[in-house]
This record gives sequence, structure tokens and C-alpha cells, in this order.
Amino acid sequence: MSDELSVENYGPLFHLIGTWEGVKGDDIAPGDDRGTENNKYKERLVLTPIGMVNNHEQTLFALRYSTMAWRLGVDNPFHEEVGYWLWDGKTSQIMKSFIVPRGIAVLAGGTANLNDKNFSMAADLGSPTYGICSNQFLDVEFKTVRFELKVAIIDQNTFSYESDTQIKMKDRDQIFHHTDK
Repeated sequence: MSDELSVENYGPLFHLIGTWEGVKGDDIAPGDDRGTENNKYKERLVLTPIGMVNNHEQTLFALRYSTMAWRLGVDNPFHEEVGYWLWDGKTSQIMKSFIVPRGIAVLAGGTANLNDKNFSMAADLGSPTYGICSNQFLDVEFKTVRFELKVAIIDQNTFSYESDTQIKMKDRDQIFHHTDK
């Protein structure tokens, strides 16, 4: 298998390669007062192919990625992530591994077909495969119990996503759905 840039190698991730910028983001998140805030934002997402990654018998194709988001009208970003998007064509597994500088790491995964334009991934707290790890403060105050991501590739110039980070906040009975789209 070569490192060729193709749908056969990168599967559904092939359509995401490049630099994406959008100004239509909607972020529902815990506010500073632990209530709910809604931030409209712009985002810059960069997905760069790094080629084949071998884990003995497993062959993955990877995209290195970084994203930053800014509230509209504000110069400093309020969110940043770095990580990898991975495709295992043999098992049809699609994955996103990322770290947020607030002290959380996620490996989300799902099943997709080679030519899918819509796919989803998820991670659960405590899972030994597609899981979530947080720092001690977040584990007590804002425990992430599940992460879900849905991606829709609309055409060669447009895609959308919806994420739902499900958080168990201290002193609350209900799960908080921190959503971005």
C-alpha cells in the first residue's frame, strides 16, 4: 500500500484534507457562572495528510489536524485542539484523537464505509478503546462522560459537523450537553 493521496487510502477522510475556515459556528457551553452560554464563533481547521502509519499488522492513514475558534468580534481564541484523524480501511474504523489544552484527551471512533460522506464517532468515559481522560479538576467539576461527533461532507468545498460533549457537572443531576456545530 502506498502513501498515495486517494479515497482508497484515506477513506472518508480524503474529502476533509485541506484548510477550512467558517464563520457560522454555534457553541452551547457552561458559562463562567456554571449556567449556559451560547457563543457564535468562527473557526479555522487544518487537516494535513501524513501518510501511512503502521501498527504491525494494522495499517492506518492519518491526517494531522489543528483547530482554533474565536468568538465573533474577539481577537483571542476561546478554543483550540490538536490531534489526528485516522482511517483503518481494513476494519472500516474512523477515528479522531485530540487534546484540548484545558487538560482533556479523547480518542473517538466509529465505523464508516470507504466512500461515506456522512459518518460519526463516539468516545465514552472508562472505555479501554474509544475513551476520554481528564485532569483531576475536570474529573470532579466537569466530568466528560461521552463525546459524539457527526460529520457531513456536502461537496468539495463544504462540510459540517455537530459535536456533543456530555458533561456531568458537580452539584447537578442532569447531564450538560456542550454542543458545537
